Amino acid sequence: VQLQAYGGGLVNTGGSLRLSCAASGRPFNRYTMGWFRQAPGREREFVATISWRDGITRYADSVKGRFTISRDNAQNTVSLQMNSLKPEDTAAYYCAASRTVLSYAIAEFVFWGQGTLVTVSS
Repeated sequence: VQLQAYGGGLVNTGGSLRLSCAASGRPFNRYTMGWFRQAPGREREFVATISWRDGITRYADSVKGRFTISRDNAQNTVSLQMNSLKPEDTAAYYCAASRTVLSYAIAEFVFWGQGTLVTVSS
């Protein structure tokens, strides 16, 4: 699966952004999709995931209630709606695909897109 993430940018605290990730190359609807992020000087961390089988979602505690992950299997896309953004959300955001039913472990995601940078100004 080839993944292309886009939609990052500069936003003020409290603002919103919508990230999207376009997939190609393999049956998208058989992959659990996830979003991860990596801030400067920090390790990559889980943000959100959505199962290929039943659409179940999971979120990191730090974004729960503010971010929403969704997928459109007809369009081969996964999106991350980010609301009430905070400066600590500043990071490069990566979409990734896993063959598991539901996962949030980095090691279980086998395909990765390039990052899209989100900067939240205070």
